[in-house]
Amino acid sequence: MSLRTFMDNIAPHFEKGGRFEYLYPAYEAIDTALYTPGKTTAGASHVRDGLDLKRIMMTVWLCAWIPGIVGSYFVGLQANEAMQAAGITAIEGWRGIFLNPLLSFDPSSVIDCLIHGLGYFIPLYVVVFLAGIAFEIWFASVRNHEVNEGYFVTSILYTLTLPADIPLWMAVIGIIFGVVIGKEVFGGTGKNFLNPALTGRAFLYFAYPAAMSGDTVWVAVDGVTQATPLGNAAVGLDYGIDFTSAFIGNMAGTIGGESILAILVAAVILIATRIASWRIMLGCVIGLVVTTGLFNLIPSSNPMFGMTPMWHLVLGGFAFGAVFMATDPVSAAHTNTGRLIYGILIGFMCALIRVVNPAFPEGMMLAILFGNLFAPLIDHFVVQSNIKRRLARG
Repeated sequence: MSLRTFMDNIAPHFEKGGRFEYLYPAYEAIDTALYTPGKTTAGASHVRDGLDLKRIMMTVWLCAWIPGIVGSYFVGLQANEAMQAAGITAIEGWRGIFLNPLLSFDPSSVIDCLIHGLGYFIPLYVVVFLAGIAFEIWFASVRNHEVNEGYFVTSILYTLTLPADIPLWMAVIGIIFGVVIGKEVFGGTGKNFLNPALTGRAFLYFAYPAAMSGDTVWVAVDGVTQATPLGNAAVGLDYGIDFTSAFIGNMAGTIGGESILAILVAAVILIATRIASWRIMLGCVIGLVVTTGLFNLIPSSNPMFGMTPMWHLVLGGFAFGAVFMATDPVSAAHTNTGRLIYGILIGFMCALIRVVNPAFPEGMMLAILFGNLFAPLIDHFVVQSNIKRRLARG
């Protein structure tokens, strides 16, 4: 019996009147994840397109794996280098049970580095996904609507913004907060005004700052300390890396937010498929470059005033935020002009937070959430401006 036949046979148990009617959102989510939905649009009143929400979200989800895989390699590389320097030949805890028999933890081995990094990324992502989807299904069951594919994107983007060795229970709390408070309390997918992945990430940052910042959380080896380049820059120290290493992502930071090269590859795919707005990405770059360029002209004892725009572009989570987070189709601006203004606002705020407030050297997370709040207002003024211009022509 084929899987399709099996799913069809058990469907009546989950449909209205069946024994498991209350679990229909879970059945529907699994069915549509495995197969194209059988219901199609019909009639002249429908707009037909080659893309639906499922395909849009799956494309973003697949693109997120590009920085995810590259980031996992560098997580493993930095951990293996730290282990070699400290004379450590095995890792402790439950990860060691699986990884110690497989790896020699050689930093010169691509396989050792990749598998070691995936040993942190995959368990973290699985736990985050299961915890969040449970609450998605719960809310869908109560409201009697389908589970939307948007959570696939939320879960992986949230995971990629975390330190590799964050406690799993802490990551679970963050994603539940992001799903429930950032989205479901407002009605679910399409009705939230904040990016749920960033909402969960922001909650963790303020609730557990010691686990989300500082110099002890970025290398996945106990007892090893290493600050991020932005953290070094904020206190006037050398960045600790060269520009090429920063561009490819070989630096301390989150799992998937550091490799500009991998993020650019994903950006090209998202722009070519017209899934992400190039106007938002361009606006973010314009806002950051112009603002930091002006700061460079101001004499100051604050070392962040002297960081050039090119370094701002490659350090921290700016690129990841501009490509994956700021372009969220729900919480971003929707008019073309508004998208450009929205992106510029985010780039400006990121630069402002990084430079003027050195106690928070990253800045992109709060900048995007700030932009989310103003996105509806930006669209309103753009629409009103268009109406006035057309009335003046008439």
